Amino acid sequence: MASAAEQLAANFNVGSFAKATELKKRIWFTLGALIIYRLGTYIPVPGVDATVMGQLLAQHQGGILGMFNMFTGGALGRMTVFALNIMPYISASIIVQLMSTAIPSLEALKKEGEQGRKKLNQYTRYLTVFIALFQAYGIAVGLENMHSAAGSAVVTPGVFFLVSCVITLVGGTMFLMWLGEQITSRGVGNGISLIIFAGIVANLPHAMASLFQLGYTGALSPFFVLVFLVLAAVTITFIVFMEQAQRRVVIQYPKRQMGQRMFGGDTTHMPLKVNTAGVIPPIFASSVLLIPVTISGFMNGKSMPGWLSFLGEELGQGQPLYMLFYAAMIVFFSYFYAAVTFNPAETADNLRKQGGFIPGIRPGAATATYFDKILTRLTTIGAAYMVLVCLLPQILISRYNVPFYFGGTSLIIIVSVTIDTVTQVQSHLVAHQYQGLMRRSRGGKKQRIIRR
Repeated sequence: MASAAEQLAANFNVGSFAKATELKKRIWFTLGALIIYRLGTYIPVPGVDATVMGQLLAQHQGGILGMFNMFTGGALGRMTVFALNIMPYISASIIVQLMSTAIPSLEALKKEGEQGRKKLNQYTRYLTVFIALFQAYGIAVGLENMHSAAGSAVVTPGVFFLVSCVITLVGGTMFLMWLGEQITSRGVGNGISLIIFAGIVANLPHAMASLFQLGYTGALSPFFVLVFLVLAAVTITFIVFMEQAQRRVVIQYPKRQMGQRMFGGDTTHMPLKVNTAGVIPPIFASSVLLIPVTISGFMNGKSMPGWLSFLGEELGQGQPLYMLFYAAMIVFFSYFYAAVTFNPAETADNLRKQGGFIPGIRPGAATATYFDKILTRLTTIGAAYMVLVCLLPQILISRYNVPFYFGGTSLIIIVSVTIDTVTQVQSHLVAHQYQGLMRRSRGGKKQRIIRR
């Protein structure tokens, strides 16, 4: 028998959405915030020549700059106030999350509930400022040393440019962090994820136009373009399936007698996602592997050690060594992040304290071992899935010059954020339906009381 939430979800229609005024306000707020973000990606940093920046980015499109430019929605290539985007905040969040598992004081804060979460968020903000300052200063210094055929990237280098550039970039990142938090609390979906999602999606029309242009000019055959579109649809379907796939571990609670009544005896499920690590492994792997390519591109072979030159050539996108290391690092980060985010021993201990147990498994150490075994198998499947999804587009990019925005990382981000946002919209609709039922129920009781 379907649950009440499933029955309500099955009855959703346009009328129920139209009556959900609170949800409509949240959606309009989210759209307005994303529009503000997109407008900010076109406000340039003072003192930077946009023409020179465009030429330089085109030269290093296959490096880490190309990947970051995708995440920023083109803001890095145009060198705008949102050039750093929200990436410093993401880095700070990951660092704080990893440190909270290694430092006892931070781990204790994580267990304190809402107050502990607020303190960890505050630490994350402080670390975001530090990382943004470091990255902004590096970009400012790098811009002063960048030159192309059109001239220097900076119109008037000097201390004033360094200070103004750093303040502008850090201010843009902090504004996006605040905007993301506002979307999360007053809008629909996770604000930080939606900002990255908006940056990637904003460039998809240009990527599609580039793909069709390649087919029109004969660089790609029309049949290949059609096959590619079908393959993209199949890949997106596969990503949706894997992102929603989970292993449900049966949890049972014993019956308890209190007076003359029996309580408990319920059976529930603990869902464990197949892709526990999410999109973190391919992002980390891409960042690490593209650093040698980017450094060698900037140095242009001058005063560069032999080993760095070798890495720059062999770790280029599409090279066999790059594919091998890319797959290996995705697997490594998948296991590492899964081990950090899910503690089998702690989960088993909490389950024992609540009186729950897994049928056929003894509470305590045996349950922790059982969880660890399941997590290992799920992480193996999830890592294999990410390797397949991320390497297939890399082959298409390197061999057939398919636009960069069709990479596996961008597809996983788009699908994951879309699923999460749709789930939250459905949750708001379910809550609105329940509120309507409660009002009608209270109204019926009042009418019966009046009649009596």
